[in-house]
Amino acid sequence: MKRLLKIFAYIFCVILLLFALLLIYVKNMLPAVGNPPEIKVEMSPENIERGYYLANHVMVCMDCHSKRDWTLFSGPIIAGTEGQGGEVFDQKTGFPGKYISSNITPYNLGKWSDGEIFRAITTGVSKDGRALFSIMPYHNFGQLDVDDIAAVIAYIRSIEPIKNEPEKSSSDFPMNFIINTLPKKSEFKKIPSKSDVVSYGKYMVTSAGCMDCHTKQEKGKFVGELFAGGFEFMLPDGSGSIVRSSNLTPDKTTGIGNWTKEQFITRFKMYSDSSYKHIIVKSGEFQTPMPWTMYTGMTTDDLAAIYEYLHNLKPVENSIVKFSMSK
Repeated sequence: MKRLLKIFAYIFCVILLLFALLLIYVKNMLPAVGNPPEIKVEMSPENIERGYYLANHVMVCMDCHSKRDWTLFSGPIIAGTEGQGGEVFDQKTGFPGKYISSNITPYNLGKWSDGEIFRAITTGVSKDGRALFSIMPYHNFGQLDVDDIAAVIAYIRSIEPIKNEPEKSSSDFPMNFIINTLPKKSEFKKIPSKSDVVSYGKYMVTSAGCMDCHTKQEKGKFVGELFAGGFEFMLPDGSGSIVRSSNLTPDKTTGIGNWTKEQFITRFKMYSDSSYKHIIVKSGEFQTPMPWTMYTGMTTDDLAAIYEYLHNLKPVENSIVKFSMSK
């Protein structure tokens, strides 16, 4: 009996040692995506204009890296805070840690090389080698055209520096280890021709991160049908209320199968209509993290391409309870 117990003890010790070595490897050797590329972004007016469009209306970098007014519907950006960072995503809203968006104005990124910014956007690794939490959809950005990433860098290089030094992000256990496994090398693609509407629409959907928010997730993993909605967002007002993303598949009962292209485009463009007035939202009332006031600036052609791509998806019947009040 004692001999058997000794064997079990040895096995346990070996397993414990291997697990410890694994943790040491993950903590100290990962992420492993390579050094930042040696690039110099062209600060041309065309590049900056394209970067402005992408950062504000498609990839919506400014969505998380600015201050949003959550007393208004859709949390529009507060003017003068563009790029300053400081938005908090923490345990109160369901995250495995406290993640604070960084300052991406030249006040902070002036210390970064173009290659370091490029690596952060496309692989999720910071200047100092830290892994970034994937609330920033760098897995999507790493599938885009390198020229679009360069344009975004040119734009954020051009914006007004804002003196703001947000707290560094931190992860709870075991995410403080898991986070190092999240970054991966990029797989860049050229922008498809706009004449290939569905392929171009897929590129725009990837750029805008539609799938990430409109697919149910548990512990950072997709667990539902892609684009069928159901992702839960805890509202940042402290009420405990939950809003769930819509079904974007062309199901005629629970998705957008009965939407016309014109209706789809109008739904986005209503927020840039001169008659639109911001709606005040009180704590516990229906609210959405969907940055309508940013996506409204997308061109009609780009929205139309997104519609065409979504209508080429497999219809999935998935009825969504959009909003649950706190108890």
